[in-house]
Amino acid sequence: MDTRILAIEDNPEIADLLRMHLSEAGYRVEIAGDGETGLEMALRGDYALIILDLMLPGMDGFRVCQRLRAQGKTMSILMLTAKSEEIDKVLGLELGADDYLTKPFSIRELIARVNAILRRSRGFPEIGPSSRTLEFDRLTIYPDKRKVTLGGDPVELTLKEFDLLALFAANPGVPFTREQLLDRVWGYSYSGYEHTVNSHINRLRVKIENDPSHPRYIRTVWGYGYRFAELEELDS
Repeated sequence: MDTRILAIEDNPEIADLLRMHLSEAGYRVEIAGDGETGLEMALRGDYALIILDLMLPGMDGFRVCQRLRAQGKTMSILMLTAKSEEIDKVLGLELGADDYLTKPFSIRELIARVNAILRRSRGFPEIGPSSRTLEFDRLTIYPDKRKVTLGGDPVELTLKEFDLLALFAANPGVPFTREQLLDRVWGYSYSGYEHTVNSHINRLRVKIENDPSHPRYIRTVWGYGYRFAELEELDS
């Protein structure tokens, strides 16, 4: 295994634990002790996963996450939050983090979360009925490869953006509530974070729609949620 992980953590003891146990699990681990250094390393390096502490000196984890997504970086982000700060989890997810772990955490749980995130990023998520190639006009989705093209050009998506698109495209015309999308893509433990769905869909539309304010593929079902366009709608 040659998977690179960047841990942005200012607590030396936690950083050493992350380096030791993730290295034992077979990952290549690098450490950044502050937000600005971590952002520079993340923008420069080819990391599969960023473990991001939110409470960092100088540039905090929220701004690091926001800057990475604004720069088009799609690597997975696992954020570390204070147990009592629910708003931190909500905001971090809305900014584009893929998962969170509250402090204090067990090393066993950390490794399990890391393995699960990286496993999903390499293969088709277990959220749709088929792994066949999905084609909709100029948009093509290759679930097994976790690859998306628009007019033949690759579209770079984050883990959750891809999972959302794959679920929608596997079920054209089927409306999903925000609660259903949270349950299917994020998991039941994210109940109450419905606005996170809106944020991810907005970013997804920017990447795949010619006019995100008048989306062709991902349609809003007013008063309910979202659905993917039916083939007849795309043909027309």
